Amino acid sequence: MFFRKKKNEQVQSETPTVADVSQPRVDAKSPSEAIKPVMTPLPPPEIEVRRHGSGFVHRLSSLLTMLIVIGGLAFFGLMVAENRIDAPGPLENGKIVVIPKNTGISEIAAILAREGVISSTSLFQAAVWFGKNKGTLKAGEFQFKANTSISEAIDTLIQGKSILHTITVPEGLTSDQIVARLMENDILTGEIEELPPEGSLLPDTYKFSRSETRQQILNRMQAAQKQALAQIWSRKSADIPLRSPKELVILASIVEKETGRADERSRVAAVFINRLNKGMKLQSDPTIVYGLVGGKGTLGRGIKRSEIDRATPYNTYVIEGLPPGPIANPGRAAMEAVANPSRTKDLFFVADGTGGHTFSETYDQHTRSVQRWRQIEKAKSAKEEQEDMVDRLDPESEEQQTQPAQGTTTAPRAKGFDASEGTDKDPLKNNTYDLNSIQVVPDNMKLQ
Repeated sequence: MFFRKKKNEQVQSETPTVADVSQPRVDAKSPSEAIKPVMTPLPPPEIEVRRHGSGFVHRLSSLLTMLIVIGGLAFFGLMVAENRIDAPGPLENGKIVVIPKNTGISEIAAILAREGVISSTSLFQAAVWFGKNKGTLKAGEFQFKANTSISEAIDTLIQGKSILHTITVPEGLTSDQIVARLMENDILTGEIEELPPEGSLLPDTYKFSRSETRQQILNRMQAAQKQALAQIWSRKSADIPLRSPKELVILASIVEKETGRADERSRVAAVFINRLNKGMKLQSDPTIVYGLVGGKGTLGRGIKRSEIDRATPYNTYVIEGLPPGPIANPGRAAMEAVANPSRTKDLFFVADGTGGHTFSETYDQHTRSVQRWRQIEKAKSAKEEQEDMVDRLDPESEEQQTQPAQGTTTAPRAKGFDASEGTDKDPLKNNTYDLNSIQVVPDNMKLQ
């Protein structure tokens, strides 16, 4: 028992304590000192080391912190601004706004604000410069829908989605008449530099924006006519007796004035082509009118018999072959008809009373067609008859009360009818007229 206790004491004395490791053991001088705890020594004082450049690092850290704060605020501001740019605008109903040419961004913003499209000019300008919509703002006439946002307004101006207007030019008008129509249009601007040559304009429907001028429309019509004529001439029939695109336009203008029916153009063209091939005069009433009034286009009354004999460069009752130039601006269909006419032997046509014409190969057939037409005309009222006689032979004119040729009677003539039929000017009634040889035109009637 005593032995075990001494052994434990011996083991404990052999195990070092923390105090024994940290410092040398000091023998106690008294029992009180023996039980007094040993004090742990204080750590050595820290020596401050001053490093070079520590002030610059501090300032840089402060700057970066400030930039982060500013960037955060800017990002927040941009998010707010973007929301405002994409937010619905103040416009209650759709509206058309005109932006003139050479208008700056600040002026455009002022116009849109004045028209109620946007509420903030500064935000609009900032969105143009720094926003997601990239491009140049265009002038024109624009449709803004209700509640258009600033972003949508900018997009509309960049894409140039301007409102398009239309102007329709019917076939068969003269250049003078077409220019008059353009001048009457109050959307187009500017003056016409010069009257375009007859037959140089292609009748059609043209779209234009408010910023376009009248001269620009004319230029487009002339370019369209050149392109169409080149295409049509390239695929014309080899049998037609026309030597140039100009001659095609001349004959097409006569066809255009003779009939407005699409199903008749190629057959009317065939009549004139056949006459040219046989050396016959064309004897077309519209050429008489153009020779008298030129670009005005209409007499506003019937043709008098004395006017049939009046020598003008365009009167095909007097001259041989084609007149020197077109008598109107023909459409594409009329030019196509002349380039590729129907393959017929027709030499005559007369109105059938329904808006169309009856075609004949011989004069006897033509005479019977005229008689049927006269019966139809007698059933019409005097007012309708008079309207049909504008720019045609007027039987009621005092100058028409002349003695008819033997075996003929005077009667109203229909639109598109040969005004010389039944008179001494009729080539088939005149026994001295040779269909196989072209008659010589007197010197005072020859074209220069």
